[in-house]
Amino acid sequence: MNNIKTTFSIKDLENLSGIKAHTIRIWEKRYNVLEPMRTDTNIRLYDLNSLQKLLNITLLHDYGYKISKISKLDTEKINLLIREIISEKSAKNHAISAFKLAMMNFDQAVFFSTYNDLLSEKSFREVFYEVFIPLITEIGFLWQAETITPAHEHFISYLIKQKILINTEKVQILEPTKSNRVFVLYLPENEIHELGLMYLNYEILLNGYKTIYLGESVPIENLLDVKKYFDNITFVCYATVEPTKSEVNSYINELNNKVIDATTSLWLIGRATENINTKSLNSKIQVFQSIDALVQNL
Repeated sequence: MNNIKTTFSIKDLENLSGIKAHTIRIWEKRYNVLEPMRTDTNIRLYDLNSLQKLLNITLLHDYGYKISKISKLDTEKINLLIREIISEKSAKNHAISAFKLAMMNFDQAVFFSTYNDLLSEKSFREVFYEVFIPLITEIGFLWQAETITPAHEHFISYLIKQKILINTEKVQILEPTKSNRVFVLYLPENEIHELGLMYLNYEILLNGYKTIYLGESVPIENLLDVKKYFDNITFVCYATVEPTKSEVNSYINELNNKVIDATTSLWLIGRATENINTKSLNSKIQVFQSIDALVQNL
């Protein structure tokens, strides 16, 4: 059975565009910018074309065009204006909209063309910070709100991972220039949200350090195995949903007792760290609130 969404509620459109459902209804009624389908019980439903049009209208509106003027334009003219106004100011929002449309349509070609357009103007680091991080954040919200399916999330995540891996390989072949410590990157057991950790691996390599990338769902015992091979290790743990709120402090205590020593330190990052009791931390354990904050500490 095909469970991929091809029709959307007005709440879905609100989540995807950032335009309140009340405003969308007003735009429909006053300016006829969208023509929703109706269920037997008169509930609005929208197709992918309506979603694309709304995302484009949103960009034009954010750029200063009045909805009364936009409503008089046909789709071809709207698309032409979109191409004309793409600039440093609007490229970020346009790219995020384009990536969301690529995700909803499972369209790799749109993803690649949007990415290549960005890369012609920005570095990979700028693309990741300015576009991919906000996009990933939005995707998490859209998934929680059931606006997208896991299939959508997996599709776009794989393509972003692909770009991280390509750029990581370019720096991975270089000899490390700093030998005072080795970074070991991993996700806690049952944690599978890997994008942030993969990007951190790229940044740490870019800064001249040797990294050992262990990836997702790593038991603490495996960290002890790595310690047999390297000295002066800094473990980087990216915790998004695991360990849980009730388990995170006991997890850190276990790491502190079993893994951390005079030559071993721990850096923690991710949403799950919000639940850490700071009294359980010491000079060997640091918590970072963002990828950028961690990178600045390298």
